[in-house]
Amino acid sequence: MTTWMPDPGQGQGPIYARIADQIEEAIAEGVLTAGTKLPPQRNLAFDIGVTIGTIGRAYHLVRERGLVSGEVGRGTYVLDNTEVKPAEQADPMIAALSGTRPLKAPPGKLRFDSTAAPDIGQGASLEKLLVEISREHHADIASYARDFPPHWFEAGSQWLAKGSFRPLPDRIVPTLGAHAGAVAVIAAVTAPGDKIAFENVTYSQISRSAGLIGRRTILLRTDDYGLDPEDFERVCAQQHPKLAFLMPTAQNPTVVTLSLERRQAIADIARRYGVWLLEDDLYGAMTGDMTPLLAELAPERTFLVGGLSKSVAAGVRGGWVACPPHFSQRIRIAHKMVSGGMPFLLAELCARLVLSGEGAILRSKSIDEIRAREQMAREIFAGIDFNSHPHVPFLWLKLSEPWLSGTFKHAAFEEGVLVDDEDEFKAGRTDSVFHRVRIGFSSPADRAEVRRGFLTLRRLLDSGRTGYDSFA
Repeated sequence: MTTWMPDPGQGQGPIYARIADQIEEAIAEGVLTAGTKLPPQRNLAFDIGVTIGTIGRAYHLVRERGLVSGEVGRGTYVLDNTEVKPAEQADPMIAALSGTRPLKAPPGKLRFDSTAAPDIGQGASLEKLLVEISREHHADIASYARDFPPHWFEAGSQWLAKGSFRPLPDRIVPTLGAHAGAVAVIAAVTAPGDKIAFENVTYSQISRSAGLIGRRTILLRTDDYGLDPEDFERVCAQQHPKLAFLMPTAQNPTVVTLSLERRQAIADIARRYGVWLLEDDLYGAMTGDMTPLLAELAPERTFLVGGLSKSVAAGVRGGWVACPPHFSQRIRIAHKMVSGGMPFLLAELCARLVLSGEGAILRSKSIDEIRAREQMAREIFAGIDFNSHPHVPFLWLKLSEPWLSGTFKHAAFEEGVLVDDEDEFKAGRTDSVFHRVRIGFSSPADRAEVRRGFLTLRRLLDSGRTGYDSFA
């Protein structure tokens, strides 16, 4: 056991946070080495003149940061350096922007915190198309993409089409993925200081990106059926958001799909209060759900984004925005400003994937693989409450007592599995607590790895917190 002690008089913020920061600093500087046992809470509280509750909160905080592990009856120990988050994540700005995931995933962990398209052999298709492009466009791939050929827009029109809805090619903007497209829309139609509305849990990287360019986040209440239109109207009337970011079909992370009735209500409210709608249909396009898009119900104010990352190949960075009338040029310029521009090689590759039909074939194969993995989840997690869809590569799993979302995430980490706690999806500060984790299952290399990860998580769920605690 170490003789090192923190000084509660040093640092900023609450005393427990100061103590936690000093523990983290001592670990980073090598004063507290891997395997060192921290003093028992009661002893340390007495030695430095604080309450045992203060020490408990400090130990809990460093445990949540992934710096120490605690086992009932044994004590609290500093984790090996390979288990510790990178030092740069101590930077408050980096932590605020990066969410709860490590910037670099530790080696040897099963990645159930990603939903990129599974590996179904798409490398061969990409190689063939890349060779063709390189052979046919020597000059183009060596320079900036100044001229966008018509088939780039046609590809986006085809890929974003759903049911009777098909955006006109002249309203399409090719982008470096759906995320870049969404940020371009935010930059183009809002100004610093404007408010943007997000569901209380959502793809929060958009809200963090919006904050980075000076936009303010406000939260919308949801229920078991998705966004509550009454709350959307309340927020519009009271807080006057300029734009709302929504995922009406297979919402991330809840997997909820909004009913047509709610979509119509949201479209009417947005129209009445002059709110732009930014509709993310990345996962929705995989479900086969034919409920009309917001872009179909309110075409004059909805920007629809989609792409290839979840169903074809994440690495090609392919996406498109379908814009309301007269907005495509503005979004194209904004996308260039925030992303640096669209590389010819990637834009041409994405267009050929779509127009050749190869993208649809790969999407179908990806969905088949996702379906098999989701069925495996249904078998292994039988009896446990979770939301899923056969074509969507993640589960929104309800934790039983006494698990907390962050605690379960770290317990899974110690067992070699990376999952996302609910805080990763909170667009802003909220009192809402879901006691859920998101389990993405498309990234592991094969079904055997998926099964191993599922069984590990099931074992944790069944054991409760026996033999595991955030502090001792």
